[in-house]
Amino acid sequence: MMKNVYSVGQVNTYIKNMFAQDFMMQRISVKGEVSNCKYHSSGHIYFTLKDPAGTINAIMFAGNRRGLSFQMKEGDKVIVTGSVEVYERDGKYQLYAREIELDGAGNLYLKFEALKKELEEMGMFAPEYKKRIPTYIRRLGIVTAPTGAAVQDIRNISARRNPYVQLILYPALVQGEGAVSSIVNGIRALDALGVDVIIVGRGGGSIEDLWAFNEEEVARAIFECETPVISAVGHQTDTTIADFVADLRAPTPSAAAELAVFDHQAAVAEISAKTARMNRALQQKLDIAKLKVNQYQTKLQYVSPESRLHEHRRYAVDLEEKLYRQMEQVLTEKKHRLAILTGQMEGVSPLKKLSQGFSYVADETGKAVTDASTVKVGDPLTVHLLKGTLKANVTEVFDNE
Repeated sequence: MMKNVYSVGQVNTYIKNMFAQDFMMQRISVKGEVSNCKYHSSGHIYFTLKDPAGTINAIMFAGNRRGLSFQMKEGDKVIVTGSVEVYERDGKYQLYAREIELDGAGNLYLKFEALKKELEEMGMFAPEYKKRIPTYIRRLGIVTAPTGAAVQDIRNISARRNPYVQLILYPALVQGEGAVSSIVNGIRALDALGVDVIIVGRGGGSIEDLWAFNEEEVARAIFECETPVISAVGHQTDTTIADFVADLRAPTPSAAAELAVFDHQAAVAEISAKTARMNRALQQKLDIAKLKVNQYQTKLQYVSPESRLHEHRRYAVDLEEKLYRQMEQVLTEKKHRLAILTGQMEGVSPLKKLSQGFSYVADETGKAVTDASTVKVGDPLTVHLLKGTLKANVTEVFDNE
C-alpha cells in the first residue's frame, strides 16, 4: 500500500490554511502577562504572552501601533486582540496583535483618563457651570444603595445637624449590571421632584466597584441636572468622573451630608451671639446718642434766647446793683462834702453872727453899711437882728479911730 508523503512546506501550508479557515482564530482576544517585550527599530513590537498554563509568541506590526494606547512593558497584564496564524517558513504559530489593552484596573484607568479628557474638553468640568449649594435646605435627595454605611452615615449626620430636613432616598444600584441606568434614573427622578440638593454616592471600593460613577451616562445626568449635585463616591483617595462633573465634591458621604445640611444648633448659637453683639452695639449707639443729646442740650441752653435773656437779665441786675452802689458811694461822698461845706458856711453865715449878738445894718438902698464915714447924721438905717428888724436914724457919727 502506497503512503501519502508530504513535504514540510505542504504540512505548514495545510496547517496555515486550517488556522485561516477557523473563524475564531481570526478574531480572538487572549489575556496574559507580557514577557520578552522588545520594541524593534522598524516599529514592530515582539513579545511573549504567558500565564501559568503556557506561553504564546506575539507580534504587533508598526501599522497596528495605533491599537496600543500605553507603553507596554515587562510584567503588564494585558488583553491582546488579533488573529492566530502560522508562520509558514518556521512552522510556528503566533498571535498577531491588532489591539492591546491593560487587563483589569489598568485598562479601566486608561478608560477613565480618556473619558475624563474628552468630557473636560467638552467643558463639563468648567467652574462656570457649577451651581451654588444653598445654605439652608428643606429637602435633601439621596441616590445610593438603600443598605450600607453610606445612607446610614448621611441619615445620622443630617439628623444631628438639622432634624427638620426631609430626606428622600432613591434606592439605586451602585455597582454591577444595571447600576448606570439606576443611578441616572435616580438623579432624574429627584430632579423632577424638586428637592433642594441631591447627594449621589456610595462607600469606597476598588476601581471596578466604583466604575458606574465613571460612565458617561452618569456624568451627563449630573451635568444636565437642574438641582445642585454633591458627589460623595468612595473615600478621600477615590476620585471619579462624577466628582469632576458635580457641582461640589465631598470626600465621603458623611462629609456630603455636612456640606448639604446646615448645623441647626450652630445656627441658633450664631444667631444668639449676633443678637447679643447687635444689642451691645445698639446700646453703645444709644449711649453715644444720649451723650450727644446732652451736649446739644447744653449747647442749646447756651445759645437759646431764653438763656441769653436770663444772662442779660442777670447782667442788668448786676449793673443795677453796681449803679446803686456807685450812687450810694456818690451820695455818701456828697453828704460828706455837704457836711464840710455846711460847716464852712456856718462859720461865715450871717445868721450865725446874728445869733451871736451881731446885726446887719443897711442904708436906705439896702446896701450894707460897713464904714461909718459913708453915712451922716440923720440918714435912715435898717438894722437887721436875729429876730426882727429895726428902723433908725443916725444921730451921731464917730471916726474909725
